[in-house]
Amino acid sequence: MDPSGISQVAVETGGGLPFLTLLFLVPLLGMLAILFMPKGKNEAIKTVAAVATAIPLLITGYLWVQFDYENTDMQWVEKCPWIETFNIDYHVGIDGLSIPLVFLTALLLFIAVFSSWNIDKTKGGAKGYFMLLLLLEVGIVGVFISLDFFLFYVFWEIMLLPMYFLIGIWGGPRREYAAIKFFLYTLVGSVLMMIAMIALYLTSEPHTFNMLTWTEMGRSGELTGENLLNGGVFLGIQFAKWIWMFFFIGFAIKVPIFPFHTWLPDAHVEAPTAISVILAGILLKLGAYGIFRINFGVLPEATKYFATFLAVLGMINIVYGALVAMAQTDFKKLVAYSSVSHMGYVLLGAASFTGAGMIGANLQLFNHGTSSAMLFLLVGVIYDRAHHREINGFGGLAQIMPRYMGLATVGIFASLGLPGLAGFVSEALSLVGAWEVFPVLTIISLTGLVVTAAFFLWTIQRVFLGPLNEKYKEMPDVDTRETFCLVPLAILCVVLGVFPYLLIDWMWPALDNMLSFLR
Repeated sequence: MDPSGISQVAVETGGGLPFLTLLFLVPLLGMLAILFMPKGKNEAIKTVAAVATAIPLLITGYLWVQFDYENTDMQWVEKCPWIETFNIDYHVGIDGLSIPLVFLTALLLFIAVFSSWNIDKTKGGAKGYFMLLLLLEVGIVGVFISLDFFLFYVFWEIMLLPMYFLIGIWGGPRREYAAIKFFLYTLVGSVLMMIAMIALYLTSEPHTFNMLTWTEMGRSGELTGENLLNGGVFLGIQFAKWIWMFFFIGFAIKVPIFPFHTWLPDAHVEAPTAISVILAGILLKLGAYGIFRINFGVLPEATKYFATFLAVLGMINIVYGALVAMAQTDFKKLVAYSSVSHMGYVLLGAASFTGAGMIGANLQLFNHGTSSAMLFLLVGVIYDRAHHREINGFGGLAQIMPRYMGLATVGIFASLGLPGLAGFVSEALSLVGAWEVFPVLTIISLTGLVVTAAFFLWTIQRVFLGPLNEKYKEMPDVDTRETFCLVPLAILCVVLGVFPYLLIDWMWPALDNMLSFLR
């Protein structure tokens, strides 16, 4: 292994099959198959989409079982020249940081297909919707497995268009506004990322977009920018700090981190249920993954310089997101703002550069992906029946929807951090790690925990308890399809709360290697 702890040689696992390529190639082929299917063949279209998402889920399950979690090298690496003139390669691989998020992506996209099963009854039809859904999976998976930043950027941009149209065509009454806002925010971030990407390409010798090479150079202090700037300084700020900030803003918009968060509630409220699931469950994680892979991995010295800044932003996210969620009466908007709060734990824990903080931050990425996805599916269930999301408009639903009440209890308590469920482990570890370095910020952040518990308990009281609203006395309980979508997420919320090592063992070697350059 090289001195940086990152090898560019593939670990010999997987039997030689291009598993990582298949993860996005299968959905791409599924999209093309749907393209050539006659319009109106909705059952066949949905079946193709289900198969095209089921195969990547099976592959990720196999990769999870075969993954050598004691090895910090990239595994299942595939590399071949792409644009040789500019030293750009098709280069993919996974490690302990990316494999949980790849699995989460495959699982939620598979669930999204079934939660969208009735989409043909709405505007836009099924054909275009499922084509865009599969293209979205192509982009998300591609980001998580890319080891060449040019390829990473291509996949990052691929995600933008399907999400824009999925919200803009199949969304709610203000869908155009929400879609344009999402597009513009993401576009600004993409421009900053492109500037940083080109700057690192030009300052690396030889010029390359290879993220592993960038990591080696960044950790050895070679990415100084002296060949681009006079002494590597512009307006009194070092090159690495400029690049760090450009990347950070691009990724922070996606997380989203205050004050770049305002696109998220609009997008969630207007998006179809399945798209809200993907937004909260996966897209927010892309920004955090980028911060870990690029800001932390490539620019460790600049990251240490901005550590307190990151912790303060994390604290603001936790408290501000929780307080704004408390003021919401729209169930979906409440869950959206709770996501802003929950992503704050990722920043706060990671900024501590402690083992507990870093593990908690990365556990939170996965655990929030399952609990938030579950909550948005639950909101979708009652919206399909009642055609509104006003919390005060329900009441007593536990009397007529006991299965729904049971599943909602798991999702809500996992999200508020009840001991024994997944959210508790990740939030507790994040706070424990943060306490070692930022005790004052940690104490302030604890108010976010109290407020989160308050607004979720308030929601349970108004939606499920008390007298039954006579208007909904005939409302049916969750059906088989809805149960099929919700139960796997509920199981993960419970299992990972009791056995968190199922994730920690896979993550820790890669995280420990990263931390060795941040302490």
